[in-house]
Amino acid sequence: MLTANSHKMTSKSLFSQVLIFVFYLLLQIFFVRQLVLFDYAFCFVYVASIILLPFEINKITLILLGFVAGITVDIFYNTVGANAAAMTLIAFLRPNVIDILTPQRGYDERQTLSLNSMGLSWFITYAASLIFIHHFVLFLLEASDWGLFLPVIAKVICSTIFTTTIVVIIQFFRRD
Repeated sequence: MLTANSHKMTSKSLFSQVLIFVFYLLLQIFFVRQLVLFDYAFCFVYVASIILLPFEINKITLILLGFVAGITVDIFYNTVGANAAAMTLIAFLRPNVIDILTPQRGYDERQTLSLNSMGLSWFITYAASLIFIHHFVLFLLEASDWGLFLPVIAKVICSTIFTTTIVVIIQFFRRD
């Protein structure tokens, strides 16, 4: 069963995780930014930089990385902290979401947090849950008006489906 300190990251796996983290940030900033469907579905693929981090990552490190990823996107999108707030929140909630989705026997400590390792159903449930929370916070902060709640919900749902689909497609190209 997987515990918080059950296996330490090697320098090779740490380097690999850093590359994946940076890859999703750069993908968001330079390529996915303009990816919008029907003015309602926005792709924020950079959330994968947090949701794909290893199981054993320290919670404080996770929250700091969430903030760094969010503030980096805020700088390029000129969104004054909305992405930082949304990413910090999902980084904070990620361990709880994993606990809720953990099977009764736990996880094999050799498993990575990926579609290949966890299976399609589990991965989509996990990713979509955190992506939904991210999008809900982000779009609500951007709207800053409860009168826009229904359009925000429509945007959140469409964007969650879109982002989750893109993250899953990218996962099909990942080798574990």
